[in-house]
Amino acid sequence: METAERCPWCGNDPLYVHYHDTVWGRPEYDDLALFEKLCLDGQQAGLSWITILRKQHNYRAAYDDFNPEKIVRYDEAKVEELLSDPGIIRNRLKVRSIIKNARGYLDLREQGIGFSDFLWSFVGDKPIQNHWRAFSEVPTTTAESEAMSKALKRSGFTFVGPTIVYAFMQATGMVNDHLVQCPQHRECYLLSQ
Repeated sequence: METAERCPWCGNDPLYVHYHDTVWGRPEYDDLALFEKLCLDGQQAGLSWITILRKQHNYRAAYDDFNPEKIVRYDEAKVEELLSDPGIIRNRLKVRSIIKNARGYLDLREQGIGFSDFLWSFVGDKPIQNHWRAFSEVPTTTAESEAMSKALKRSGFTFVGPTIVYAFMQATGMVNDHLVQCPQHRECYLLSQ
């Protein structure tokens, strides 16, 4: 019998271990929680996730708890304020991305499309259960992440390439990519039933 062990990507960092054990791979259906996570995954582009995870609290403070109605009203003065905030990634394209994503989120809502319903439709409204034994087997993109990426871009979202979207899908439990020997693999499977 194999020894249960965590997925190796989280290492021993207590924050990363906690994230792995309590967030990553657990199905998330809340519209605003999904919006926040998608925006944060876009901020990760070119960086490691732990960098963004360590700044998550700062992002919530800087971006009005990821309230799309407030974010969409940000003006140039607010953009400059964000670009001077050392608690977030100070990249103009990434700052503007969250504002564009808020507009995309609200546009979908104005069309009567719930964000969670929209996103989960790409996996048939149910988590995909994978059975990887080594992290080298886990893909960085899939047909589902490609389709979601294209649909998000059509809806006005940015920093939503298929690799970022796949990381988002993993984190929000749309796919269960915990290794089979990880205790969280079974936990996330049970949460999806």
